[in-house]
Amino acid sequence: MPLPRLVFATRNPGKVKEIAELLGGHFDVIGLDDIGCHEDVPETADTIEGNAIQKAEYVKEHYGVDCFADDTGLEVNALGGAPGVYTARYAGPAKDAGANMDKLIGALEGQSDRGARFKTVIALTGAQGTQTFEGICVGTIAAAKSGVDGFGYDPVFVPEGGTATFAEMDAATKNSISHRGKAVRAMVAKLKNGG
Repeated sequence: MPLPRLVFATRNPGKVKEIAELLGGHFDVIGLDDIGCHEDVPETADTIEGNAIQKAEYVKEHYGVDCFADDTGLEVNALGGAPGVYTARYAGPAKDAGANMDKLIGALEGQSDRGARFKTVIALTGAQGTQTFEGICVGTIAAAKSGVDGFGYDPVFVPEGGTATFAEMDAATKNSISHRGKAVRAMVAKLKNGG
């Protein structure tokens, strides 16, 4: 019997792979390109939760498929919660992860408080309307990039209680503690109970 299909409102193959692993083979996860959605899905809300809802509902409205979307923000103590909703565009509209990390490291130079948290909100559209699930991972920002796995800010984020960045961890270790992992597990529990 084929697995139930879940559309993830992203074009990032790293995120699709990570979510598929987190879902543990219970669903066939596909991205936007797989449903013929090639335009930029709007992300114009002023909150992380708002962006996730906006993306999921856009795909549902325009493509007629149940879908889930996530938005993640990195909230840094010394920067008053920035970059927050602008995490992906911190260094500009190109969404360049390397430039984003370089800007962040520069902004924290000389700061004693390097505390930060990642927050992910997943919005799921379906028969029950739109539901949201949140995951938070607290940690610190490293002084330099380290590691090659993951994506985004993974090479500079060290989760609480550890010494390795997300980018130095294997996928299973990262997923067990990450903000996205926590949000996905909450969504999976809901889906397994008939969503």
